[in-house]
Amino acid sequence: MARVKRAINGKKHRSAVLEQAQGYYGNRSRSFRSANEAVMHSMRYAYRDRRARKGDFRRLWIQRINAAARANDMSYSRLIAGLRHAEITVDRKVLADLAVTDPDSFAQLVGLAKAALPPETGGSPGGGSSTPEAAETVAPTEVAAVEAETVDAS
Repeated sequence: MARVKRAINGKKHRSAVLEQAQGYYGNRSRSFRSANEAVMHSMRYAYRDRRARKGDFRRLWIQRINAAARANDMSYSRLIAGLRHAEITVDRKVLADLAVTDPDSFAQLVGLAKAALPPETGGSPGGGSSTPEAAETVAPTEVAAVEAETVDAS
């Protein structure tokens, strides 16, 4: 069997690792052993954080949507529930972008979500309400019907 000399490949590997470790502090950028450890750790962090970044962005989008929804007198959870009831499928990335760049169209989406939501039943978890104001709420479909009648009458 022929003899295999590995010096060239080893030197190429070591120089590649040291090149990746440029800018690291102290021996981590100079000696191969320290640099190799540092580069291996940094690669692990990079792999993990590429996946964690997706959750971070989702968190940011939810905060932006919540702030814009509250500016339109609605909470984030009610907005998402209303959009589901209205069968409007817009992801959080697009909703957050609309909230920042085009508040008018976001307000229209909030209006659609409000109209699609069933009327609130009150605050007690057992159902029913102790306040008479909650009993007098009108469904959005009834409001739309009344508005349509007033438009036709005029």
